[in-house]
Parts: sequence; C-alpha cells; structure tokens
Amino acid sequence: MPKKGEQPPQSEMEPSPEILSDIEIATSVRPESILDVAEKRLGLTPDVLIPYGHHIAKLNIRAFDNPVTELKGKLVLVTAMTPTPAGEGKTTTCIGLSDGLNRLGINASACIREPSLGPCFGMKGGAAGGGRSQAIPMADLNLHFTGDFHAVTAAHNLLASLVDNHLHWGNKVGLDPRRISWRRVVDLNDRALRNLIIGLGGAAHGIPRESGFDITMASEVMAVLCLVTSIDELQQRLGDIIIGVNYDGLPVTVRDLGADGAMTVVLKDAVMPNLIQSLEHNPVWVHGGPFGHIAHGCNSVIATQLALTFSDVVVTEAGFGADLGAEKFIDIKCRQSGLRPHAIVLVCTLRALKMQGGVVKESVALPDSKHLKKGLANLAKHITNIQQFGITPIVAINRHPGDLETELETVKTFVSKHNTHAVIADNWRDGGEGAEALALSVKTAVDGKAPDVEMLYHDDIAVENKIHTLATKLYGAKAVEFSIQAKKQLAEIQRAGFTTLPVCIAKTPYSFSVDPKQLGAPIGHVLTVRELRLLAGAGFIVVICGDVMTMPGLPRRPAAMNFSIDNNGNIKGLF
Repeated sequence: MPKKGEQPPQSEMEPSPEILSDIEIATSVRPESILDVAEKRLGLTPDVLIPYGHHIAKLNIRAFDNPVTELKGKLVLVTAMTPTPAGEGKTTTCIGLSDGLNRLGINASACIREPSLGPCFGMKGGAAGGGRSQAIPMADLNLHFTGDFHAVTAAHNLLASLVDNHLHWGNKVGLDPRRISWRRVVDLNDRALRNLIIGLGGAAHGIPRESGFDITMASEVMAVLCLVTSIDELQQRLGDIIIGVNYDGLPVTVRDLGADGAMTVVLKDAVMPNLIQSLEHNPVWVHGGPFGHIAHGCNSVIATQLALTFSDVVVTEAGFGADLGAEKFIDIKCRQSGLRPHAIVLVCTLRALKMQGGVVKESVALPDSKHLKKGLANLAKHITNIQQFGITPIVAINRHPGDLETELETVKTFVSKHNTHAVIADNWRDGGEGAEALALSVKTAVDGKAPDVEMLYHDDIAVENKIHTLATKLYGAKAVEFSIQAKKQLAEIQRAGFTTLPVCIAKTPYSFSVDPKQLGAPIGHVLTVRELRLLAGAGFIVVICGDVMTMPGLPRRPAAMNFSIDNNGNIKGLF
C-alpha cells in the first residue's frame, strides 16, 4: 500500500480513465481498512468508529463534545461556474485537491455530500467524483450507502402519517386540512407524484385532501440534519418544524403533535457522519445531501466541524453554480454555524464555457475560440459574485483530454484581469499529482491572512429585500415579481415573526435567470417568485422561483436503463 502523500502504484490504477469508466477505475483500486485510514490520517481510534463493513464507518458523535468547539483546520470551499450537461467536475476537483494537498505533506480531508438515488437513476449521475479523483467504495456511496437518506425519508414520512392520523382521530389541535404544508418524500425522481389527492376510500381510510411528494433532498428534515451540531439540537429543530396552520391561522408545529421524539429516534444513526477514502487513501467525510437548487446544497455542519477538528485543511463543496451553492454556503451554513471559508476554488471547464457561449453539447470538444470567449462572461460573473463576499476565488480549470493549450491560455489570461489567477487541474487524469499546482495555490491562500468574509445581507432587513438583494447583486435581475400566492405567504411569514431568517432561492441551476435557456451572464431579467415555504426548523425561507420543481422528473432515457449486475456482484453502467 502507498504511504501518505505517495501516488498509488500504476498497477493499482491502470489503465487510464480515457479507456475505463469511473466505476472500473474505482474498483481497480483496493481500499485500505477504514479503521487504518482513520487512525493513520486522522488519529481516530477504532473505539470512536462504527464500521459498516471494512471500508465505511460512521463516527460516533457521542464520543465527542457536542457541539465541537476546537477547530484546528482551515476550510476551503469548492464551487463552480453555471453547470452544463458537459459537467464541470466540482466533486472531482474537491477530492483531487484534497489528494494534492496530502501530496504536499498537508494533513487534508475532503468533505462532501451523499448522492441521491434520484439523480443517480436519472441524468446527473453520481456524486463520488470521477477519473482518478474519486471517493471509494464508489458503488456503495452512490447506491444506498449507510442508509442515511432512507432514515431521512422515514422520519419525514413518519411525520406525514402522524399528521393524517391526528386528523382521523379528532384533530385535537384544530389543524386546517386545507392548509397543511407537510407533504411526503421519496429518494427518486417521479413527476407523477408531484400533486395527489390522498385519503380516498371513505371514513375508514382518512380525510381526503390535496398533497404530494417532494424528493428527499428537498425535505426540511434533511436540511435540519445538515445544520445541527448535536442530538439535542436535532430534536429541538425537528420540533420547531411548522406543518400547517390551525383554523385560527396560527402555526402548528411538530412539537404540538408530539412527533419530535420519534423522528429523532429514527435519525439517531443518520446524524452521525460517514468516513470513507479517496483512491489515494486519504480521508473523505460524506454526510447529508440537500440539493443546491432547491435546498441549501451543503454537507452537514457536524461532518465539517469534525473534519476541521482532525485535519489541518478541509476541502468541501457546495451544490451547483456559485450563484446558488456558494451563496447558500455563506449566507445560510456559515451564518448559522459560525464557519468561514479561508479560500474558495471556482471550477470551470473549456467545454462548459463553450456551452455558455452557445455551443451544443455534441460540439464542445471541438476548437472554438469564438464561443469560448463569449462564454467567459459567465465565469466573470461568478468571480465578481464571490468577491462580493469579501473573498477572491482561485479559478481551477478542470482539464479534459484534448483541451487545446491556446484555449486554456485564453482562460488564464482572462481570469488574470479579474484580480485573481487560474490554475489548470489535471487530477481527473493524474489524481493528486495532477492537482499539485492547484494545491500550491490553495496552500498559499490558507497560509495567508484569513479573509473577512461577509454575508450578502443582514438578518434584520425585510424578506423581500433579501430576495431583491440576491436577484440584483448575484443574478443580474432588474426586478423581482411575486405571485399572488407568494405575496400571501410573505404576509403570513411576517405575521408569524420569522422575518429575520435567511432566504434560500430555489430556481433553475442552469442560468442566472429563471429561464434555463438564458446562457452566459444575462442582465435585466425578472426573478419571478412563485411560492414561499417557511422552514422554521431548518431556519430559512425557501423562495421557489420560475418553473423549478421540488420533485424532479426523469429524462427520456434515464441512467437507470443502463444498469446491470452479474452473479459476482459486478455492477455495469454505474457511470
């Protein structure tokens, strides 16, 4: 086995990712015992770990002070330009950068989210990285893992069943069946479940009412799980969740129904972070997975805090582009937890830049300086957006095979005019070795003075002003328009006294606007707010914009159609 900081022998990682799929590369590397990884890389002894087989473990949070107060490490956020079907490689860069830092002799960990079965079986793919920068065991990570998402689904739906049971047995709290906001969830993409009538079949089968399903990643239970720092806080926040209003228009909470204890019990193991390893046997913390375009898009605070306790540098990620992921990381996760990034890496690719310039996916690998230069407007907008938070990002160009040096230099020259610099990252092809140049830039940043990171808005400004700030300062919009429904919901939030909460914009991730077809850096558009959802337990207000759905649908040919497994357990088609 390679020692820490050494590139694994070629025999472990041959042949190259140009020939093998991600899962073939992942299975070509034999993982070390997770107990050995934890002890050698993090100083964690086996008694604080709960093994799930030989290569996955949960960290027993009851063995540590909660909340964790002594954080020795420095936090690095990896975010990206606006995503495209060509893929930007945010998780790949996150893991590769951690491996690169370890090659420089820095005790570093990656800290990422868990994949959802919805995208895995849909079109986005997994969330274990790619090429030679992956978290392993890759198949386990992408398929069920330690069951955290199923626990979130069960806790969420337990509450839903208790709500309907409460109605059936007399409705003691006077919950208005017409104004129940708590839906059900499932960890799959299924558009047919978006809107339903439940309780049909007569008095013995419940009270008929409108409801529906969201995907588990959009559940408030998932958001709560990813923002708490202890079991006690978990139950407190679950109890604060508002499920609807009574006939007097007053909020009804989970605590009013007495369901907070049972939900916490269901989540007793899911609240513990998971630990696996990279292809180069460095620690990868994996926990939680709220979507970046309909939730706050960050891994758990508990996992991040514990990683910072046992590592000198922690590389984490936030969902989708920086206008959603990085903004929510700072304005929601950092606001609530006190965490602050010491450096930010902004990932881009030549292919994505060309697509932002108007090139179709089938032609992104072809030389095209014209559309590349046009697409650079998108990258520039993300750079200046991040700078508004008081920190200038390092741009990582995730190199693809066949990328032209002249086009790479075009990007580097462009970035240099925005008070920062770009580094070519070759970790998809070469693992940690290919990320050493990026790691050196990050090392320089974290060795320097910590930036004075600022939130984009203050707690005490009006909710509509918070939304307007994000729309105009980050998205380039000229105005915000609220639907009649959203205006009513805004008034209800104000009457209930939750105006100090941050906002979580839910919109298409494929454009700064609400129209996924508006590429580049559009300006002068209107942010249309369709609906507001108060997540009192999670501590933020979801602002649903345009046509975005909290239950995704499947594409014409889902990725699930490509999956198969043989008698030896070998999976094919898993990316």
